[in-house]
Amino acid sequence: MDEHALRELLEDVRAGARDVDDALQRLRTQPLRTHPGGNLGFAEVDHDRARRCGFPEVVYCAHKTPNDATAIAQEILETSDRLLMTRVTAELAEQVCRDIPDAVHEERARCIVVRRGAPVSGTGLVAIVAAGTSDLPVAEEARVTAEILGARVECHADIGVAGIHRVLGRIDQIRAANAIVVVAGMEGALPSVIGGMVERPVIAVPTSVGYGAAFGGLAALLGMLNSCASGVSVVNIDNGFGAGYLAALINRPPRTKEPA
Repeated sequence: MDEHALRELLEDVRAGARDVDDALQRLRTQPLRTHPGGNLGFAEVDHDRARRCGFPEVVYCAHKTPNDATAIAQEILETSDRLLMTRVTAELAEQVCRDIPDAVHEERARCIVVRRGAPVSGTGLVAIVAAGTSDLPVAEEARVTAEILGARVECHADIGVAGIHRVLGRIDQIRAANAIVVVAGMEGALPSVIGGMVERPVIAVPTSVGYGAAFGGLAALLGMLNSCASGVSVVNIDNGFGAGYLAALINRPPRTKEPA
């Protein structure tokens, strides 16, 4: 929405031709171009993303050069006090952290985060469950994502179905969460097991961990898609970011209606 359209909208509200709730709804669904930057030539940063979706644009760094990723990150931080960058290489992280001194490299998660302003305690509870230690990079990506979106997170590592007693020993803690991310490779059975014991949404993440017939995570993906447990949804192979984001949205309290 450009300045002319915004002015018309405000004039309609003042004249009584449109009520405040209707105007707010239109603002949420229309781009509001209030920042002069954004177009870097090789990328156009969506400065309006946080207003529409509740969180700024996330930088997926795979196949980006360190210079390009750094420039995008700096542009996002022109209007945001939070930044998340995913699939970060060591080379890229070195440059970003040098040029943005308060950036934090979450090495196992392959993420970079920036948090500015007063520290905020996480709300609610998201459980991140990893079947094996080899699944931890994807689980950590989910953790970092959920935390920067404002969720309180508890992680449960290495409790796969090969030692089912480990799942049973943690199930009460897992049940306490508002949303549960379950990360597993191999045959991908763990989400079905947990899904059969909880009343909360389970977000299953297949990983590319496994021997030959795991087919780079395809076996786990198909197993999760065919889960007999109710309440299990599935994201793409190795997509810890997508699972963490969705879990944080489920965990987030509903937005209260603005007063008229």
